[in-house]
Amino acid sequence: MEATELLKKVRKIEIKTRGLTRQVFAGEYHSAFKGRGISFSEVREYGYGDDIRSIDWNVTARFNHPYVKVFEEERELTVMLLIDVSGSGRFGTESAYKREVATEIAAILAFSAIQNNDKIGVILFSDVVEKFIPPQKGKKHILRIIRELLYFNPEGKSTSLNEPLRYLTNAIKKRCTAFIISDFIAPGFEKSMRIASNKHDIVAIRVYDRSEQLLPDLGFIMTSDPETGEEKMIDTSSRKIRKAYSEWWVNQKAIADELFSRCGIDLAEIRTGEDYVRPLITLFKKR
Repeated sequence: MEATELLKKVRKIEIKTRGLTRQVFAGEYHSAFKGRGISFSEVREYGYGDDIRSIDWNVTARFNHPYVKVFEEERELTVMLLIDVSGSGRFGTESAYKREVATEIAAILAFSAIQNNDKIGVILFSDVVEKFIPPQKGKKHILRIIRELLYFNPEGKSTSLNEPLRYLTNAIKKRCTAFIISDFIAPGFEKSMRIASNKHDIVAIRVYDRSEQLLPDLGFIMTSDPETGEEKMIDTSSRKIRKAYSEWWVNQKAIADELFSRCGIDLAEIRTGEDYVRPLITLFKKR
């Protein structure tokens, strides 16, 4: 992709997602993600009406006069985006590829975060951690994230959620809010998801295509697996084949959904070709 074309694409996504952030998501994001709680601010002399439970007995004993601890809401969040850049993202039978939809969702979350004075970081992954962008603030940082999502060419093609979840757990020491944007069609990741969700606030966003859910009746077609490169001729007019395919999808989805439920992870499902605004607002309102 040439530099001029890339800049045009970055600008186009910026205009669209920034506008949506201001008009639609600003209040919803603020309500849904309020920070990690309260943090210590200072010690001051005890005053009439202060709660005796907030007395700092060490300072009181030192000065022989009651002092209280003052706390304030810890407003600033660290937000991490874990984005699946494996080969399956280069698939889409409607208006956009899954990766293009994921890029726009990531941009909306990033602009919402900086508007809320939160830091935003990124982990791009396939079957390995492809790139880590440490959490920072500012528009320049967001534009870098969008550029990476548009331009980045992963080394791996298949998908593993274990690697990015382990990386998140080890790299981000304090509790953060982590959005995982993926189709979640991957081998077992239960253990690493449980560990990560115990330490961080995890939110899952599933991006999928209609043809992954229901195989269309198109007769004999040559299919290619974007993650393995394997090609296979299949008869899509066969009800048996279409039924087996649908059952496989339902089973894969059920396994992931059950895990999210057990770990207390909120989930939004977004299909290519459909408006993603409503599912995101519903997700924010659930929290």
